[in-house]
Amino acid sequence: MSASEQDVPETEAEPTGLTPRQARLARVIAGSVLLVVTAAVLVSRLAAHTSVLVVGVYGLAMILCGVVIELSRNGRTRLATWLLAGGLATAFALDWLVLP
Repeated sequence: MSASEQDVPETEAEPTGLTPRQARLARVIAGSVLLVVTAAVLVSRLAAHTSVLVVGVYGLAMILCGVVIELSRNGRTRLATWLLAGGLATAFALDWLVLP
């Protein structure tokens, strides 16, 4: 090692990203916002189509948002993120493909 390399102090890398508490709060907020958005879409879809299938699909999506909020509060943020993304994508795909 040369003298110039010895003089340079090693700095620790600063952690990037969210703290666990911030991540949980972000998932709870995202789940809550998407719960309200899903409820609004349900109301608009019921105005156009009065079908039990519409209520079923969007009801399950709203239940999923509630599950995501609870998982996030209990520290399962990665699982909650995957469930939220996959579940809502499935619900909106079913809306587009299956519902009249």
